[in-house]
Order: sequence, then structure tokens, then C-alpha cells
Amino acid sequence: MYNYCVVGIALLFKLDSLSQLLLVVYIMNFLDMFAMRPGSFAKTYKCFPVSFMEGKDRPDVEHGGKIIMPPSALDALTQRNIQYPMLFKLTNKFATKSTHCGVLEFVADEGRIYMPYWMMRNLLVEEGGFIELESVSLPVAEYVKMQPQSVDFLDISNPKAVLERALRTFACLTIDDIISINYNDKKYEFNVLELRPAGAVSIIECDMNVDFAPPVGYVEPEYSKPAEAMEEDGVDYSSIKIPQTGFKAFGCEGNRLDGKAKKNTSAESSSPLSQHERNII
Repeated sequence: MYNYCVVGIALLFKLDSLSQLLLVVYIMNFLDMFAMRPGSFAKTYKCFPVSFMEGKDRPDVEHGGKIIMPPSALDALTQRNIQYPMLFKLTNKFATKSTHCGVLEFVADEGRIYMPYWMMRNLLVEEGGFIELESVSLPVAEYVKMQPQSVDFLDISNPKAVLERALRTFACLTIDDIISINYNDKKYEFNVLELRPAGAVSIIECDMNVDFAPPVGYVEPEYSKPAEAMEEDGVDYSSIKIPQTGFKAFGCEGNRLDGKAKKNTSAESSSPLSQHERNII
């Protein structure tokens, strides 16, 4: 490389001004190519929600964790030998907020990036705001703990499988982010409470454990206390009278076959005097 520089400098004195300028630009690009290192791409873009893109709706972008970048970004990333998968850190310097994402396509207008609305909300940035994008390398995820933002998520029969399937549209996760997924045409949001082994991780082709915290607004159901616990409350159960419901033979009343009123024998049977005692005057 040193010999190329010497030859280039020597040629500067033998060429006209235009040729000298072109040669200088060529040498600078040549040296810059050797000086580049993986992960050195950084640029500032205007960000917009996916709904601002021309054409049909893109629910695959809105309910995922990847963005749309311009074609020039792909050229720059290719020249810099960026490692795959391509992961990026997004920073809003005006609000000191940051998150991480992957890239889905390179079809955005030059100078723009399109991202899910939940990502813009986490970054506290409005439509057309400036976001600094920087390529990064993240460790592979081992564990994630999330908190559903609504108790409606408990109505799903297999919530863990639903979340794991939805995370396939994400490239990475950042702690304290509130992400959004779609299931059966309904939006569910989750707060990323805990990540291992770092505060930002890659979830592409990884085997990670997923855990849930109680949803926001969830209340534990109240259960009745057992008998031992009720006695400890100081209640005197001996004063409570329980009605006798035992078996009583011949407890029903009968009727005469001739239709006449039957005699009231209850009073006679209840009298303490015998038959002979009642006949004595």
C-alpha cells in the first residue's frame, strides 16, 4: 500500500489540475477501504412510521422489530464488510433514548428510514425526526422476561407459543422496550423486563427461555379459608345451631278411606294419663 501512495504522489506532479484531483479522490477511497472495520457504519436519517410508505400496508413491518432502509445504506454496509445478521442501534439524542433493530429491506427513499410505530414511541420521536443509526454486534439471547400490558393476553390458550412465534419477526430485543405483536387481528403489547446475558440481545436462530410476569391490572383471585384457618380467627362455632335433618319414621299424615275426618290422636297420645286414669271421676 505504501508503494501505491508513492506512485500516486509522483504522478501528481506530471498531471494537470483535473487529473490530479481525480487521482487524489481515488487514493483517498483506496485508503479508506483498508481503514474500514466491521461495525463502523453510522449515519443520521429522518424516520417515519411504516404507514408513510407508498403502496400497500406492511403489517409484517408494523408488528415486528425490523426497519426499512434506503438502497445507499446497503452499498455502504457491503463496502464495510458488516457482519451478518445486520443489527443496528437507533438513538434519539434529543431525548437520550435508544433501542435496537434489524433491517428487512433496502427500498426506502434516500435519507429516510421507516420503522414500526411502537419503536418510534419508545424513542420519543415524531414523524420526520432525526435518528442516529449505528451498526452493532449483539450477544445471543439466553433468557427473556416480559410483562403483558393487558390481562386480555391471559385469554389465549397457549400464550408462550404465540409469543415465541411472533418474535420470529424480530431481530433483537432491548430491555425496558415495549414491543407490539399481532395475534388474531388484535394487538398485544409487552414490556421487556429482563434480558440475559446483556441489556440488548440478538434473538435470531437462538434457543432462549421465555418467562412472563403478571399482566398489568391482574388481581389474584380470592379463595375461601379452610376450617383450621377459620378457627384461628377466634369465631365460636359451638354457639352455632345446626338444624337436625335426620331420618324420622312415619312422619307423614294419613286419610280415612270413607272420607270422614280422622280423629286427632296427637293430643291423646301426648297426654301423660293412661286410658284407665281418664275414666276415673
